[in-house]
Amino acid sequence: MSVNCFTKKQIELLSKNKYVVKVSNKAITYSDEFKELFLLEYNNGIPARVIFEKYGFEYDVLGKYRIKNCAKRWKKQAEREAGLKDTRKNNSGRPFERELSDVEKIDRLNNKIAILEQENAYLKKIRLIEKDALRKVQRGKNTN
Repeated sequence: MSVNCFTKKQIELLSKNKYVVKVSNKAITYSDEFKELFLLEYNNGIPARVIFEKYGFEYDVLGKYRIKNCAKRWKKQAEREAGLKDTRKNNSGRPFERELSDVEKIDRLNNKIAILEQENAYLKKIRLIEKDALRKVQRGKNTN
């Protein structure tokens, strides 16, 4: 998979845009404000390319796929609990080095319980579907 890298001139141009938080030769970090504006207009039927151009991004610099992928990613992010907020800086995936408080331990255990309950409910549904399918197969054999 190839990555379209930005030239120094393009990086300079992009970094001047008020809706860009950070830009490197491979990636752009857009502001939360721009993402919200984008989704608002995108949900009103305005094409992604038009929105990007309206807010000062050149189509030739970003390219078709980068714009398309941003739209797809932001729509999906808007549906999650954290929304469009960039959660990378708050969640490095590394374990805590400090001792958790009792409240934090309880919260983590409650989350774990909720996940396990969902898994159990899912497995029960699968077992029920399998039983129903088996009964239908056995009924079919008995009628022949």
